[in-house]
Amino acid sequence: MCSILAILGLRSDPARLRKQALEQSRRMRHRGPDWSGVYSDEQAILAHERLAIVDILHGAQPLEDASGDLVLAVNGEIYNHRELRRRHPEFSYRTDSDCEVILALYEAHGTELLAQLNGIFAFALYDRRRGRFLIARDAIGVMPLYQGWDDDGNFYVASEMKALIGICRRIEDFPPGHFLTGTVGDEVGEPESFYQPSWRSYEKVAEKPPALDRLRQGLEAAVERQLMSDVPYGVLLSGGLDSSIIAALAARHKKHRVETGGRTEAWWPQLHSFAIGLEGSPDLRAARRVADALDTIHHEFVYTLQEGHDALRDVIYHLETFDVTTIRASTPMYLLARRIKSMGIKMVLSGEGADEIFGGYLYFHKAPDARAFHEETVLKLDLLHKYDCLRANKAMAAWSIEARVPFLDREFLDIAMALDPAAKMVAEGRMEKDILRRAFAGLLPEEILWRQKEQFSDGVGYSWIDSLKALAEAEIGTDRLGRAHHRFPINPPATCEAYLYREIFESHYPGEAPARCVPSGASIACSTPNALAWDESFRNLADPSGRAVRGVHDDSL
Repeated sequence: MCSILAILGLRSDPARLRKQALEQSRRMRHRGPDWSGVYSDEQAILAHERLAIVDILHGAQPLEDASGDLVLAVNGEIYNHRELRRRHPEFSYRTDSDCEVILALYEAHGTELLAQLNGIFAFALYDRRRGRFLIARDAIGVMPLYQGWDDDGNFYVASEMKALIGICRRIEDFPPGHFLTGTVGDEVGEPESFYQPSWRSYEKVAEKPPALDRLRQGLEAAVERQLMSDVPYGVLLSGGLDSSIIAALAARHKKHRVETGGRTEAWWPQLHSFAIGLEGSPDLRAARRVADALDTIHHEFVYTLQEGHDALRDVIYHLETFDVTTIRASTPMYLLARRIKSMGIKMVLSGEGADEIFGGYLYFHKAPDARAFHEETVLKLDLLHKYDCLRANKAMAAWSIEARVPFLDREFLDIAMALDPAAKMVAEGRMEKDILRRAFAGLLPEEILWRQKEQFSDGVGYSWIDSLKALAEAEIGTDRLGRAHHRFPINPPATCEAYLYREIFESHYPGEAPARCVPSGASIACSTPNALAWDESFRNLADPSGRAVRGVHDDSL
């Protein structure tokens, strides 16, 4: 986890902009407290805040090639970098950084390099000799990236919105799976897509026989790839199916380093797992059961409602959103990240993405047919950078921890999303994510393997959401809520809870531009009006993914 800040095609005083860039980058130093670097000339400035995880001694950024003509600032991890290095031995590598391979690929393939990367990344590359630049963001948008323009026409990209506030009059998300290239000094064009997998089309995946062995082997390989690390790591463990599978697969590698193919012993040969919840929460009980089965060094943290309420302002500052469901789930995750940080852990594996891939949210029980089911999973993945990816990344980055998400591994996605959607559906006595459960039969205790889906914000304790609603109703009241459309004409809040979060957000990020970066209808867990039409009861639900789905959710263990 790092941060990048780039100003490209300078249209005002370079010396002043360099000084400004240092201050902008400093606002994101929580993402990378280990080192700061900056490159500047008359046309471009690239700044970087580093969280050192791979090649601790030599991976400082911005990276430059041997000639000094290519300059690169990356927030991310390239999981297949060793394989890519072997394909391009002609490049004069100067470090063991996984990100340096981007420079080699650019020299050999230009923008076509993006099709070869398996990783999570947001980067800015400046080609000084050609006067060109390349900006790109990973396929799903696990790594955040924003773009902006100031009053002088200077073009910016930054890992977090807070770096652009007060400087850019216009701020936008940089879209996942896209790249932008151009000549410094020219007008900036529109980002282009580099990621259009065939599985987006229902016709390409319908009636394909499910291969459980391939599904299992694909996720096993993804976890192994993502364990590359030169620092201590752990796993987030809620006791739900997804995080438990990831923990179990990671536990297989705890004795040896994956970087050497298991030929050398691990530097930290025990796997640490982390769970959080209110006293007596379902997740804490389930996580303890999994940790015992996997023999992890388990750390269980109990938080109080007051501690959660007190953290809301900081959570919204770091998350850069006012989405209700995201804030509910991010607050305990933010508190957990602080405890993990205190133990010296810099990287964790997390289970985000499985619900979007396999239709794990409880409203998927109501999907009318396989086409509707599949189209909804594709749309959920398209929006994931606004919700769960944003939560996992920024809640952890607030305390200088990198969250990796093996379910969203690019190679695994191509396997899992190519499965026949009919085989993923809740039908004929099957429960949600049945195909994933069967693929990993025998890996986990049966009560965990077949545990029903719990929203993280429910699993930490059912009183958590109720307390947030009560807090907001007491603080906002119906009168203020009734005038919400006057106070917030862009995406006006529909509930007291939404109003409270929006008010806090505006105190950190005033103006229209930041508000437009948060999706409208953000409290609706379903992605499309079609999904809301699956069941009449959805139309009056602000959150049809959790225990509010009547007739589907049962109390968990």
